[in-house]
Amino acid sequence: MLKRASGNVDHVTEKRLVLWDIDLTLVDLRGLGGAWYTSALASVTGATLTELPSFPGRTEKAITTELLTAHGIEPTDELIEKIWAELEALSLQALPTLADYGHALPGAAAALSTMAGREDVVQSLVTGNLPEVARHKLSAFGLHEHIDFEIGGYGTLSTHRPDLVAFARARAAERHGTRFAPDAVVVIGDTPHDIEAGLHHGAVAVGVATGKHSEAELRDSGAHTVLPDLSDTSAVLAAVLGS
Repeated sequence: MLKRASGNVDHVTEKRLVLWDIDLTLVDLRGLGGAWYTSALASVTGATLTELPSFPGRTEKAITTELLTAHGIEPTDELIEKIWAELEALSLQALPTLADYGHALPGAAAALSTMAGREDVVQSLVTGNLPEVARHKLSAFGLHEHIDFEIGGYGTLSTHRPDLVAFARARAAERHGTRFAPDAVVVIGDTPHDIEAGLHHGAVAVGVATGKHSEAELRDSGAHTVLPDLSDTSAVLAAVLGS
């Protein structure tokens, strides 16, 4: 069940809450998810993976549930938790050499550090990843230093990605003792799922065409701004600040 953060929040902040996606927005580690799920499924259930769900823009809870169902296995909460524990163990095991399997995307480091240098921006995540896997993926490329992981929305929370945005916004409000208006929340990602999750809550949605979806597809999904990548830091900043 999705837990909502609580707290006494009386005023609206002038800060922006920037919620980053990870895979194919900040880093490219294509292929690892499938490999880890193949190993986790075999280790936990003894089954051989024959069908892999779609990953982009989806939550770990949705992916794991679909994976087990596709292999004729009832996706109980207990079994899902065991799969996740195995995925986290595989991620931790791979951490020392994780950077060898992929790369940080152009401009990611500069965009994160530039945002971190501003007093009017709070940075966290809305990602389909498990919390620890998210931390490993970013730390492998030195991208973790400017992210507040404690207020992020992660793929363990719900099969419905918009729930992750609501959770992160509530956690950020609780931590900062203030309320982030819907249009002060900025969701940045590479899939229509990211865009739709932000729009569902009235947030600013920024598309980055570094994944499987084109600029046109992201624009058609309703993104307020679409960038080819994050290499133009001034353009990223303008998209976030609405200037």
